[in-house]
Amino acid sequence: MIPTPEEAYEITKKYNTGEFHLSHARIVGDVMAWYAKDLGLEAEADYWKAVGILHDVDFELYPEEHCQKAPELLRENGVDESVIRAVVSHGYGICSDVAPERLMEKVLFAADELTGLIGAAALMRPSRSVSDLEVSSVKKKFKDKKFAAGCDREVIRRGADMLGWTLEELMEKTILAMRESPNVA
Repeated sequence: MIPTPEEAYEITKKYNTGEFHLSHARIVGDVMAWYAKDLGLEAEADYWKAVGILHDVDFELYPEEHCQKAPELLRENGVDESVIRAVVSHGYGICSDVAPERLMEKVLFAADELTGLIGAAALMRPSRSVSDLEVSSVKKKFKDKKFAAGCDREVIRRGADMLGWTLEELMEKTILAMRESPNVA
């Protein structure tokens, strides 16, 4: 089964109860849907969104086995293998040896980590919002290794490279995607 975004969220809620993880799932889902539309793949937007929502399905319960337990949890829920592969590929080189191959997988790999950095940068602004966040501010925070230290800069760089985009292009697009998300403050 290819889950709808609503079904994906229900599956995610089975294994995640913390608001941080649920919020991150919704934000990444929204960002993925935005990217599908931006890249001219509007018909796939719900599919991309569902993958984004499910990408960390195993993280809260199994942080040490992230991307290793996801296939089991998703199969228990009848989720299609294409979704499982995409979910597992977002951990490539970190906790998975499944390389992102499809465009959607590369976007997920690139944007997931970056949403955390952008979200943290937005909270430092007087507005506490992405609505007025500029690429230059994100680049400055990106260079500060102590800022949002949990966001792996090398993963973000590798993601931009996979897509053939500059870091600035990836940042700009992801900021725009997050501005459209009703789940981002």
